[in-house]
Amino acid sequence: MRKYEEEHYQYDKIKDKIYPWVKNELTDQQALNGKNFSEKDTPVIGFVGDLKIIFVIKRGEESYEVLKDAMLPPEIAVEELYHTACENLVRDVEFVIGNTWYGGFGIIADGVHEASSVCFRHIWQVCADKLKDDLVIYVPHKDTVIFAPASQQKVVEQLRDHAKGAYEAEGDKISLQPYFFSKERKELTTYEN
Repeated sequence: MRKYEEEHYQYDKIKDKIYPWVKNELTDQQALNGKNFSEKDTPVIGFVGDLKIIFVIKRGEESYEVLKDAMLPPEIAVEELYHTACENLVRDVEFVIGNTWYGGFGIIADGVHEASSVCFRHIWQVCADKLKDDLVIYVPHKDTVIFAPASQQKVVEQLRDHAKGAYEAEGDKISLQPYFFSKERKELTTYEN
């Protein structure tokens, strides 16, 4: 019996519990099997800059398992998996915009999926439209996504300091690379400041 045929991994039983997680390093302290996985055995999508997307299965209230290739039927394409995972995220996780003390903003969710917010262009487009500016975005930690209007240089400098502090915190680090959301082009790219 193949892994994906086992009852615990049958796609019809897990597809509503699969979520995208944004990573830089292929490791996770929270996932049940998060210490040992690689692109050789795990579906991974290159996202933007040094960010990658992996997929996890929610197994309990606060437990997740990294989805491995052997857990997927061969007919499931990674693009289909990505769309399913994003639909599940939209259905199950509420993303809220909060203010920082220095004039920036942060994404607040459930403490697990904040970094996954970068998957949703519409979040960034709404923020850019409301702020009437392009955005500088940092994803330093699994539970930290912060951003600021690109034209407010002093706020962007404080944003960078905030990102460094979050990156150095215990837990799942992601990246100190700043990202740029163009209001006009409606796309997320790496930011060179």
